[in-house]
Amino acid sequence: MPVFSVQLVHLRTTVMNNQQVQSFFQQVDRDNSGSISPMELQQALHNGLSTQFNMKTIELMMAMFDRDLNGTMSFPEFSQLFGYVQQWMNCFRQFDQDRSGTISCNEMQTALTSFGFRLSPQFINLLIRKFDRTKRGQIAFDDFIYCCVCLQSLTSGFIPYDRNKNGIAQFTYEQFLTAAFAVVS
Repeated sequence: MPVFSVQLVHLRTTVMNNQQVQSFFQQVDRDNSGSISPMELQQALHNGLSTQFNMKTIELMMAMFDRDLNGTMSFPEFSQLFGYVQQWMNCFRQFDQDRSGTISCNEMQTALTSFGFRLSPQFINLLIRKFDRTKRGQIAFDDFIYCCVCLQSLTSGFIPYDRNKNGIAQFTYEQFLTAAFAVVS
């Protein structure tokens, strides 16, 4: 089975055409069901380290692109997901300045600042510790996606309550839980 590798030396540098994506879809669809399950997707994606692609990231991405809510990816859904992963891959490559295949605290600070987040180095260190499954002080591609999407989701939940646009919000307990649980799968 082909591997959609994100290890920097193996990154696809050319855009795949629809026929190539269709061929990849068929190879990933190991049970020939015409759709891809979360397990099939996890087996096809590699994060460039010796760990499997984070199932939380898989579930998050599947939830974003599973338009018919059946828990699997049809080809059109997979095609959109594939493009999304390629966009994240390009973003990851841009900020992995030392080409290590991981994002360090300094690289994460640069990435998040470029995304418009103004976060302290202490908070960046907290993010790295939270999303670093290998406990190396760096995060792999899949965990980078998961971290950034969680951060954006939490920010989206915060913004309506930041009435003065000063980074301070007032929540009721249930409003806080609603915003937090929007991120939890």
